[in-house]
Amino acid sequence: MTAPLTFRGSAAASAPHLAQGSPAARPAPVGAHVAIKGLSHSYRRHDGKVLDGIDLEIRAGEIVALLGRSGCGKSTLLHMLSGLSHPSAGEVVINGKTVREPSPRWVMMFQAPSLFPWMTVAQNAALGLRFTRRTKEIATRIPEILDLVDLGAFADRNAQDLSGGQQQRVALARSLAPRPELLLLDEPFSALDAFTRRNLQKDVRDIARDLGLTLILVTHDVAEAVRMSDRVIVLEANPGRVSCDTPITLDEAERDGGSDAFQGEHARLMKLYARAADDAPRS
Repeated sequence: MTAPLTFRGSAAASAPHLAQGSPAARPAPVGAHVAIKGLSHSYRRHDGKVLDGIDLEIRAGEIVALLGRSGCGKSTLLHMLSGLSHPSAGEVVINGKTVREPSPRWVMMFQAPSLFPWMTVAQNAALGLRFTRRTKEIATRIPEILDLVDLGAFADRNAQDLSGGQQQRVALARSLAPRPELLLLDEPFSALDAFTRRNLQKDVRDIARDLGLTLILVTHDVAEAVRMSDRVIVLEANPGRVSCDTPITLDEAERDGGSDAFQGEHARLMKLYARAADDAPRS
């Protein structure tokens, strides 16, 4: 199996709107502003609420983790942000408009990459552009985006011949190709080995920051939340409610997991996570 790749390029080389010649420069955020207003949800009335009274604001260009144990409704909330499902009450508003359906402006990566194994890497990465009838962009956009995720040399390789980490990079390229404003991650690294998972966590954060995207990820991994996010929303379960909303103030060099600052944030977040689990009503 091919060894996992690491991100070596610069997103600035693939994004014309980024400042050139200034490594420290960041673009003005092009990401979406997200507002979740009074959101509650029940699948069936007699089963009770899965989510209850969620009110959140996520700024353009912010990277936010939804952290909670299984059953707290975090994936359900992510589906509502994407427009794949609708809340029983309340609304999701992206850039001032209520979300009523999926859009190429906000895209979702799932736990499985869901590639077509008989297609090449480039063909899989181009699917979003084909489905949105933007085929004229494929010739220039796909080589650009494959370089961004460090798969340029694999463009003509069949997807089934790639490692798990490389397949998730193809899924990431497919998500980024339509130039979304919001990227939603539903634990897409959970099935990968620790080394590959850590590389992808860093690379996706770097790409989101370099492109100015808003990124919302669902996780139950405290270390992943600390490593990737600017802010963590801890959810309690039965029903899913916001237990706490806390910033992660580490600089980029402290996010590799080996620093005292990382360990301190990890311990702090573990306490908040445990408290949310203890406070949740038992079903």
